[in-house]
Amino acid sequence: MKKVVVIGGGITGLSTAYYLQKAANEKGSQIGITIVEASDQLGGKIRTAHDGEFTMETGADSIVTRKTNAADLIEELGLKDQVVYNATGISYIYSDGKLKQIPKEAVFGIPTSIESLATTELVSAEGKVEALKDLYTPNERFTKDDSVGDFLEAFFGKEFVEKQIAPVLSGVYSGKLSDLTIASTLPYLIDYKNEYGSIIKGLSENIAKFQSDGGKKFLSFREGVSQLIGGLENHLSRTEIIKGVAAETLKPTENGGYEVTLMDGRILEADVVVISTLSDSAKKLLRSPRLNKEFDQFKNSSLISVYIAFDVPDKELPADGTGFITADSEDVKCNACTWTSRKWEHTSTEGQLLVRLFYKSSNPYYGELVKLSEEELLKVGMEDIQASLGITSRPLTYDVTKWHEGMPNYHITHHQIVKSLEAKMDEMFPNVFLAGCSYYGVGIPDCIANGEETAAKILNLLAE
Repeated sequence: MKKVVVIGGGITGLSTAYYLQKAANEKGSQIGITIVEASDQLGGKIRTAHDGEFTMETGADSIVTRKTNAADLIEELGLKDQVVYNATGISYIYSDGKLKQIPKEAVFGIPTSIESLATTELVSAEGKVEALKDLYTPNERFTKDDSVGDFLEAFFGKEFVEKQIAPVLSGVYSGKLSDLTIASTLPYLIDYKNEYGSIIKGLSENIAKFQSDGGKKFLSFREGVSQLIGGLENHLSRTEIIKGVAAETLKPTENGGYEVTLMDGRILEADVVVISTLSDSAKKLLRSPRLNKEFDQFKNSSLISVYIAFDVPDKELPADGTGFITADSEDVKCNACTWTSRKWEHTSTEGQLLVRLFYKSSNPYYGELVKLSEEELLKVGMEDIQASLGITSRPLTYDVTKWHEGMPNYHITHHQIVKSLEAKMDEMFPNVFLAGCSYYGVGIPDCIANGEETAAKILNLLAE
C-alpha cells in the first residue's frame, strides 16, 4: 500500500487528503493517508470562537461565492443546508474625521460608470477629471505581470487610486498596490481594458458577475467557517490524523521514499509527502541551503484581529452600513472595521452589536501594537470605536488574535519564484509537493482547488 503524509492540517492539507481518499474509495485502491498538524486543532487560519450569543471568526471569516468550486465541496460534505450569506450594504472609508460612502456601483473601489465616478465623496473634482482618461487612453505597455498600482494610476490618476481604490484593494490583498501584480489581484481588469478600451466600460459590461445572487458575494455557515473544517474531518474516516505534534525532519530513504520524523520521536514512512504549511515552516523542514534563495524571497504580512461585542442594538449604526476602511486618519488607528453583526446575522443571535477591527503590518502603528497585551489592544479598539462610531459602552466580550508573519503577500516576482522553487523541488525532492496559500492563492476556494490539484498529481504519480 502506498503511503502519503500531508504535513499541515489547514484547508489545503485537508482538501488534499479528502480528494485523495475520495478517489481511492471510487477506484477501490489502497492509499494510506496521514495528516500531521502541529496545533491541537485543524483548520490553520480558519478558526471560529463562540462566546454566548456571539460567533467570532478569528481568522478567515467567509468564502467568496464567485469561485464556485467551494460550493461543490460543501454539497459533498452535506453542509449545504448550513450555509448563510452576507447581508449587503454600504461600505465606507473613514477619512478627514468622518465616514464617507464608497459608491455602491464600485468594484474594489473602481468606478463602473461615469455616475459612480462623478458622485464619489472621496475624490476632488480635479481627481475625478483626471480619472476620465481611462475612457480615452489605450493600454500600450501593461501586461498581467506588471504592478496593479502602476496600472490603475496610469488610467485613473494618483489621487483617485490613493483615496478610493488603494484603501479597498490594499485591505483585501494585504500589501501596497505597487508591490502587487495584476495577475495576483484582478487579472480581468487588463482584459477589460484591452477589449473595451476602458476599465470602467469593461466593468459596466460585466457588472452582473459582481452582483450575482442579489449581492450574496460571500458565504459562511450557521456555526461559523470552522464547520467546513469539521465537515472535512468527519469525512476523512480512512485518514490518520495526528494533532498537537509538529513534523521535525524530512529525510529521503534508500527505496526512493521518505521518513518524516515528528517532534515526539515518531517516524512516518511515506512514498509521497505534501508540505502544506507556510513557506517559513517548509524551509525549516526541508533544511536545504539550495532552496533558501527562493524561500527567502517570499513575503508575509501580519494582522491583529480585535472583536468587541456591545450591549447596543446594531441598528444604531449608520443605516445600511456594513463597515469602513480607514484612510489618512490620525484619530483612528485600525485599518478597517467590519460591523459583523450587521453583515452576518448568525454572529449575534440577539441582534447586539459585534464589530471586528483589523490592524495590519502595513499600519504605521503596527510595531507598537504587536507588543501590546490583549487588554491593551482592547483599549485601542475601544478608542477607535468611540472616535469612528461614537460608541462608549463597556464591552460584553472580546477576542484578540495576532497572526504575526502569517499572511502570504504576493509581490511582483512571486510567480517566478514559485516556478523556480518547483523546478528545484522536482530535482532535489522528487515526490514531495509544496501546497497552500504561500504559493498558489490565499482565499479558501483557491486553497481547496490547490488541494484537489495536488491530489490529482499524486494519483497520477502513484499510477505510473
